This record gives sequence, structure tokens and C-alpha cells, in this order.
Amino acid sequence: MLDRLAEIERRYEELERLVADPTVIANRREFAKLARERSQLEETVARWRERQHVAREVEAHRECLREKDAELRELARGELPALEARLGELDATLKQLLLPKDPNDERNTVLEIRAGTGGDEASLFAAELFRMYTRYAERHGWRVEVLSSSPTGLGGFKEVIALVVGKGAYSRLKFEGGVHRVQRVPVTETQGRIHTSAVTVAVLPEAEDVEVELADKDLRIDVYRSSGPGGQSVNTTDSAVRVTHLPTGLVVTCQDEKSQHKNKAKALKILRARLLERARSEQQSEIAANRKAMVGSGDRSEKIRTYNFPQSRVTDHRVNVTLHTLDRVLDGEIDPIVDALVTRQQAEALAAAG
Repeated sequence: MLDRLAEIERRYEELERLVADPTVIANRREFAKLARERSQLEETVARWRERQHVAREVEAHRECLREKDAELRELARGELPALEARLGELDATLKQLLLPKDPNDERNTVLEIRAGTGGDEASLFAAELFRMYTRYAERHGWRVEVLSSSPTGLGGFKEVIALVVGKGAYSRLKFEGGVHRVQRVPVTETQGRIHTSAVTVAVLPEAEDVEVELADKDLRIDVYRSSGPGGQSVNTTDSAVRVTHLPTGLVVTCQDEKSQHKNKAKALKILRARLLERARSEQQSEIAANRKAMVGSGDRSEKIRTYNFPQSRVTDHRVNVTLHTLDRVLDGEIDPIVDALVTRQQAEALAAAG
């Protein structure tokens, strides 16, 4: 672990030199990429440097225990336990920081809330969940923007989709995806019977525009003589261009211009546009598959969490955490549950990493 941390520190120092290089600064895309990588390493390097300092302090205090001066030995003996405890804390933190990061964690989040089983009661609870996440976002300094909604006459939502904008939004909200079950007496119930309803929540990282890079090795470019109207210069020179994108088999031809160079530029522009659309379609298909896996059929039995109003109880079934503070949870205080889910994920990742 220590060798890996030293390697990360060297890379961080290299990145600091690079982002100060005028040549890199002039290349906006390269500068943004390197600055983002440096930002991702910043906390790890800060904790590593603190760990090095504390380790030197621990070693110095252990040396003092062998000194002849009794007062110095006693002073070192009194301070050493706190230093050793801090060293242990830093080692635990660094182990977590070295775990593979979810590349989506820092992205904005698309939050989709839909009423499931339970009719009007489910739509009313969908509105309460939306308020819960709005309050949670406020507590973390994130901004919530409603993208679309289907309100009901009773003040609920059949569906509400919102964008949560803020650093680390996805890293916390991603655990909320699934079926949320509510048990309570609905406002429409006249005989006081408890009903069980369900609301589905899907949490998706905001999709970024997919950039298309065309590598020369992936292209086959053929030139040939244009055909059809266009005059002597078009029909008598090899100005037409056919570009084949080998990985996908997409073919684009262009012969409108008299210049082979201009035809090639046009063909590449068309190819990029088609590849961009293809990549976006694949991205949307993947998101749709993730959404389906996340929310299931919206049936009550597929719950990840239950909100029980008669007992003012909230239970997350994935980590067996129960809180008897339902009103505070619905006001956005869900960090105790999220923290437990984060801890479980980190423990699983540490176990997988050996």
C-alpha cells in the first residue's frame, strides 16, 4: 500500500507541473483532463503526506523512550498512544481512498420517482419522497431542477423526474434506487385500515455528450472519379471520397465538391455525426437497462426500504438499519442510512481487493 501511495504522490506532483505548463494550458481539453485527475488525487495525497508526518513523529517518540532523561521518556510515553491511534486512522482512510472509484460519483444525477402499486396513495407518497430528496439536496448544497412531472389532482405525482446538480450527488443518491414501500392509513381510507403502497425510484448519472474520436487506423478512405452532373472538373478527376469506419462498418461517400480534400472533410463530418448518434443510442439503451434492473416491476414485494407511519419507523432492508424518526427522515435526514450503505459498499470492495 505504501509503495502505491508513493507512486500516486509522484503522479500528483507531475500533474501539478503539467497544469502549470503554458502549452498544456493552451490545450483546453488536455488541461481539463489533467486538472480533473489532479483533483481526484488531491485528498489521497494530503492524507498520505499527513501519514508520513505522523509516522515520523511516532518513530521519534519511540526513540525518546530509549533516552536516559526520565522526564523526556515520560513525555514521549504520554504522547505516543494518540500518535499511534492517528496513524491507524490514517491507514484505514488511505485503504478506502485506494479503492477503485465509481467514475460516475462526481456527476450530476437524474432522479426519477414513479408511483407504483397503490393508486392515489402511491402517487401521494411519490410527492413526499420527492420532497424528501429535495430537502436532502438542500442539506448538501445541491440544486434540484424538475425536468418533467405528471401531477395528480390530490397533490401527488404519477411521475416526477428531476436533475440534482452538485459535486458528489450521484455518490450519495445512487443507493436510493429501488422500490420504496409505505405502510399507513391513506387519507382516502374511511375505516382506518392500513394500506401498503409502493413507489419506484431510479437514480442515474447525468449523461454527458459522447465525444467521437476518429483514429486513422479505424478508417479506410477510397477515392474515385465522380459521376453524374457537375462539369468537367468533377467528372474527370478522382475527387469523390468514400470513408469506411472499420469497427462499425459505417460507410459515407461524398462527391459534391470539386476538391478531394473538401469531400473528405465533409464525409468525416457526416461520419462523426452518425457515430455520435450511434453512441448516444447505445448509451440510452444501457441507461434503460440500468433503470429496469433498479426499479423492477414496482411491486410492493421488491422493496429496498419500508416507511411505517403507525410506528414512525423506517427500515432499510439491505443493511438492516431501522430508525424511529420517520418525520426527520422525510425531512431529508437520510444520511444515517446512506452512511451505512456506503460503509457496506466499502467493506465489500476491501474484501474483493483482498
